[in-house]
Amino acid sequence: MGGMPADRAAEPPPPTPLDFQLVLLRRMADHQGELVEDARRELGVSAARMREANRRWQAMAHAAGGRGAGRRYRRFLGPPESSTARRIGDLDCTALRWPVPLWPDLCFEVLLAPGGAEWNAWLVRAPGASAPVLRSAADLRPWSCTVDEVARAFPPARPLEGTAPTRWGLAFTAPAGPPQDDGGGQPRFWVAEFTWGLLQRLREDG
Repeated sequence: MGGMPADRAAEPPPPTPLDFQLVLLRRMADHQGELVEDARRELGVSAARMREANRRWQAMAHAAGGRGAGRRYRRFLGPPESSTARRIGDLDCTALRWPVPLWPDLCFEVLLAPGGAEWNAWLVRAPGASAPVLRSAADLRPWSCTVDEVARAFPPARPLEGTAPTRWGLAFTAPAGPPQDDGGGQPRFWVAEFTWGLLQRLREDG
């Protein structure tokens, strides 16, 4: 009799860009559970599928042993929308970028060393998209801006080690609000926390 072998019939479907967006959301849920739930419903997927997408991503990451990062992203996201040679200081790298439909003003960027090792992977502002105007801490709302945007808006921001590979932190000074607000224009110390390069939360430091 014909038909597909049982072992092949049981194989899960290949991962998709939707699954990768669920991977991003799964990590962000630690800080912004309500936003993640709203986004998951907008995507029309279950919490179980989000957990499964993250499980498959983690399994691939551990199986690769830190190698072949570019292939891992391509497997979930398909061919990159752009591949650009870039020089950072004295180092040459390749910047791969993919669109992220959940955040149409952003794209996902991976920086690869000449040998293919991953240097960085995070969400950045998409080419041609308008960056937010950041003048005070009041402008720093969850999911509104990226690491590099906050660093440029409030120099000299100091990088902080994250609590996981996909997390970053920045310490900087900024007014709490517009100068016309009562006391809002006085500089204060802040720590911004990011997941996959996107702002998750802001807290006053000291």
